[in-house]
Amino acid sequence: MDYAKEQLIELGVSLSSLAIKSTASTIQKRISVAKTKKDDKKTIELYDEIVNELIEERAEAIRIAQSYKTEIEKYEISDIDIQHLNKTISTVLDILKDMSPNIDIESFKKFKDLISVDTLKSMQLLGFNYKKAIGEPLTELCSSKISSWGKNNKKQVK
Repeated sequence: MDYAKEQLIELGVSLSSLAIKSTASTIQKRISVAKTKKDDKKTIELYDEIVNELIEERAEAIRIAQSYKTEIEKYEISDIDIQHLNKTISTVLDILKDMSPNIDIESFKKFKDLISVDTLKSMQLLGFNYKKAIGEPLTELCSSKISSWGKNNKKQVK
């Protein structure tokens, strides 16, 4: 199972246990118990304990929600980011094309067309992971090209 799925499952479990712990009936029972105490100090202590737990649970719920948001943002990019990505990828592909003239230029044009706001947004809605689909292959392409430079230099030195 990949890391993101594990994170989301852990967050779901935490949220579920928090929801069960903080149900209205559970809190109501604890308040009822506090009311039955004859000692005002004990009653106040129990109320303080309930309030403090609710504050802690609220903070935990906010932390879980922010974690969910962070996980989702890993897979979702804004229109502005896609436009910037398109421009940057176009530049990178032009550089790679110049460095490797034997690569099919039409493939590059099709790849550039793939990175548009409408296309990527639609694909994201279908579960498209642009980092795996575009980022990893592009990283591998750059890596292999840079590695080949080192190999070419070693051949020339000999």
